[in-house]
Amino acid sequence: MTRKSNTLAPETQAAQALRHIDPASGSVVPPMVATSTFARDENYALRDGYIYARNSGPTTAHAEEIIASLEGADESLLLNSGMSASVAVVESLPPQAHVVAQSMMYHVGLQWLDRQADRGVISVDHFPAGDMDGLKAALKPGQTKLVWIETPANGDWSITDIAAAAELAHAAGAILMVDSTAAPPCTTKPLDLGADISFHSATKYMGGHSDFTAGVLSARKDMPLWDEIRNVRSFQGTILPAFEAWLLIRSLRTMHIRYAQSSRNAMAFAKHFDALPDIQTVLYPGLPTHPGHAVAARQMVNGFGGMMSILMNGSTGRAFEMAKATKVFIPATSLGGVESLIEHRRTISGPDSGIPENLLRISIGIEHIDDLIADFQQALVATS
Repeated sequence: MTRKSNTLAPETQAAQALRHIDPASGSVVPPMVATSTFARDENYALRDGYIYARNSGPTTAHAEEIIASLEGADESLLLNSGMSASVAVVESLPPQAHVVAQSMMYHVGLQWLDRQADRGVISVDHFPAGDMDGLKAALKPGQTKLVWIETPANGDWSITDIAAAAELAHAAGAILMVDSTAAPPCTTKPLDLGADISFHSATKYMGGHSDFTAGVLSARKDMPLWDEIRNVRSFQGTILPAFEAWLLIRSLRTMHIRYAQSSRNAMAFAKHFDALPDIQTVLYPGLPTHPGHAVAARQMVNGFGGMMSILMNGSTGRAFEMAKATKVFIPATSLGGVESLIEHRRTISGPDSGIPENLLRISIGIEHIDDLIADFQQALVATS
């Protein structure tokens, strides 16, 4: 394959999938190689290093190369879901390792950490998202092996200073993993800010079309856990298959423009509904009133994304009714797709999640902003 120079702008690298054309066919769309095993050559040597699809394959490796280029990483590893990627990192830690994680983050990741702690596999301490004093207090120098932050944080979209967290983690002898799912590499590059691992549920903004699941980890080659994470992926058989990798390549080619449109829509939506009588608070990092806005503006250099939460005024059950009253917003779990989603997050996360009863989580897509505003407005009227 003929490859473009990586000195090109990230938008160009993504749009052309790092390549000119497929020299075998002339296809401008990268081909998919779907096979479980790879024939050796006439000398019984491996062709391009591929032996079995559980370890790697050309299509998955191509998608990984694109993401590594966008992340500024030496290498990326794709897995079949965001949780598979999270589990691979935790499985790679030494026995009884101490982990520090936010108390507000993706609820299934939080449940996984607490489950492993309950089983005695690791120990876990939590700190409030964005609270550097809380992070410092939770660290155990010499014992903490992993600090796991998520920014913006799923739920209330609080912001954690990646550079400050990296400094604290490294001083304690730990590595820092950043869940940057809500801030893809077209706006945030955690490795450039000091993180050791950049993690994404690639199902979301990277995938962008709600038609497959994937997770990805990116790092520099000197990251201590990297080889073990690769081994865990192979042992568990959780590598992203060729078809999903091909879909991801397709999606990465439009990620920059999709993210930009979602960000524009979300900013207009947040400004429109901020401070209305029916609304208690709009939690969106792009608003100057958001507590983490200044840090977000430093870290999210090309827009604040499409994710926000809205705290409703009114009766206890009004947010739940709002989630059922929209006609353009789709009542579904996930984020980062081209379609706009709405959900009553407490119903999804559970009563022990810390999510308020009156919170609506919203993923703004790429539809016309007037339709989104009008739909939410009619839901306000319908539930007033």
